Amino acid sequence: MVFTVPATSANLGPGFDTLGLAIDLKNRVIIKKSKFLSISLKGEGENNYRLKTNNKFVSIFYEIYQSLTGRRDNFRFEFQNNIPLARGMGSSSAVIVSAIGSAYEMAGLKVPKEKILNKALIYENHPDNISPAVYGGFTVSIIDAEKVYVKKKELPSYLKAVMVIPNRAMSTNLSRKALPKHYKMQDIVFNISHSSFLTAAFFSEDWESLRLASKDKIHQKYRMQAMKELFDVQRIALKNGALMSTLSGSGSSFFNLVYEDDAKRIKEALKKAFPFFRIEIFNLDNSGFEVKKL
Repeated sequence: MVFTVPATSANLGPGFDTLGLAIDLKNRVIIKKSKFLSISLKGEGENNYRLKTNNKFVSIFYEIYQSLTGRRDNFRFEFQNNIPLARGMGSSSAVIVSAIGSAYEMAGLKVPKEKILNKALIYENHPDNISPAVYGGFTVSIIDAEKVYVKKKELPSYLKAVMVIPNRAMSTNLSRKALPKHYKMQDIVFNISHSSFLTAAFFSEDWESLRLASKDKIHQKYRMQAMKELFDVQRIALKNGALMSTLSGSGSSFFNLVYEDDAKRIKEALKKAFPFFRIEIFNLDNSGFEVKKL
């Protein structure tokens, strides 16, 4: 079987741990029954020996698979990793979602995506990345009584993501430690109002309102201090017509939502300013995690 899962961009400015969307850059894993366990890894992390000897996907897969079947059968796992590691594009959530989904599939069980999502919450305790990885599109998620509730909006093909992917990683854990322990009430209200407005703009397809709606006072400026070039990334993207420009997850990547006709121009402006960063244009993904036969 072939399993694919998309990259994601979470928070989208004010929607801290709540909002996210899926990007058409996908990790793929082929799983086959085998006489012995084997792992093949290509792409991101292929030279990292630890990813083969202590593979998070394989660990979660077997944890779920054994709980469902009572067996530890041998498989060959062939990974094609395309999502950058530790760059705020949901590489960890992609691993979690695809490991869980593929474990159910290889156990011969067809389950709704809702089941995969809520199982993923055990391994990732906030849903801003796992929801779009499961469902695709733009997602708004809440947790109540340890269950994730999601609203999804499919995104039109005339919108593109221009991703700025720096040559340096940012640790999610360290990035969270940079955040204040206390916030002013007016900053909390600012983010609630902007997150609500951003959600309304996505669902009503009012793209011109995103520049205003995507402003944030909770996390971006604190995290971006660790890589101050990101302030210029945001400024240049917005100056050249990006609909919104936000830190992708906890960084270091930056997400820019643009009209298709503006994508190349915005990419070129950013590439000129940041020649050592990887800058790519991607479609958005509306499918999320998928299973296909070989």
